This record gives sequence, C-alpha cells and structure tokens, in this order.
Amino acid sequence: MTPLGSRRRDEPRWGTPADLLVVGLGNPGGEYERTRHNVGFEVVALLVERHGGRLRRGKERALVDEVRIGGSRVALAQPQTYMNLSGEAVAPLVRRFGIDDPHHLVVVHDELDLPVGRCKVKLGGGLAGHNGLRSIKAHLHTDDFVRIRIGVGKPPAKEHGADHVLTRVDRADRALLDEMVVMAADAVEAIVADGIDVAMNRFNALT
Repeated sequence: MTPLGSRRRDEPRWGTPADLLVVGLGNPGGEYERTRHNVGFEVVALLVERHGGRLRRGKERALVDEVRIGGSRVALAQPQTYMNLSGEAVAPLVRRFGIDDPHHLVVVHDELDLPVGRCKVKLGGGLAGHNGLRSIKAHLHTDDFVRIRIGVGKPPAKEHGADHVLTRVDRADRALLDEMVVMAADAVEAIVADGIDVAMNRFNALT
C-alpha cells in the first residue's frame, strides 16, 4: 500500500491541498440514518450546512465537498463504503486533498467506550475495537490521526453490539446525541481556528 499522502503516478492531486480533511464515519442508506453508528455522518452534514457547501459523489467512494472555515480550506467527506471498509475511501481522499501529515486528518466516529452525552477530541492512540478506525489504519499505515469521539454508550451485552449501534435511538438518548453532534462540529471548527491542543483542552473538559 502507498503510505499516507503519497500518490502513484496515475493518481494526480486535484488543485491546492486542503488544510484539513474531516471524515465522518457511518453507513450509507436511509435505514441507517439517525442511528448511533452514523453520528459521524451527521457532524459532516452539519458542517456542510453551516459553511454553505453541498456534498457530491466523488471518485473516492465518498460524498465530498470543500468549504472555507475562516481562512482555511477544509475538505468534508462521508465514505460510502460501509463502516468496516472506511479506509478504502479515506486513503484516496487523503491523496486527493494532499494530506501528508496525519494530524491534518480528523475522523469523527461513534464511541462505545464513552457514555451518551460525552464528546472527546483525541490524537492518535488505540482503536477501541472500532472497525472503521481499524480499516483506516490498515490503509494509511498509521493511527496518528485526530479523532472526535462521540459517546454512544455500551450495549447491554457484548453480543448485542451491532444492534446497539445500528438501530434507532430512544428520544432521550437522541436528544443527547443531537447535542454532541453540535459539539463535535464546534470542535472541528476549533481545530481549524486554534489547533488540536487547544481543541482538546477546551472540549475534553466540557463533558
């Protein structure tokens, strides 16, 4: 596999490199909308709405747009590969947008190890069994990218993990998730404006 940010001769980069690539993880298809597993999609959709963008299907098996946040060029993407194959979209997106430093890749995802109503910013570290993150690491050969982790809580039993993240959420938890989606979008904007260290200090203290 090609390392992070490198390109084969037949894979030219289009235009000026982005300052940041933000990837929200989820599953395509209406049946997965508003489930715990798709909170990453929701954050990207909110950022697109806030900054006047429109997601379009790209060559990288993802819905993609570029927006301006402050003076920075930010690429936003929702992989359309299904969660477990997220790296198949993220790797070509990294090449397309000239991301040669993993600290300029932000992945927004659901997190079983955080309770509902928590949102944390993290740089690198373990994958906590998350198949989307595992796929991205396998394709980029690094786990040193930024994560915005939205807590969805643990299932009642380990064998119910898939049902927990793929089914619709009750009203109380959904209200908390909606708040965390807004907070996660705010955290992306803080990373753009002030950097990852400031964003971690600010948002990790809030929940």
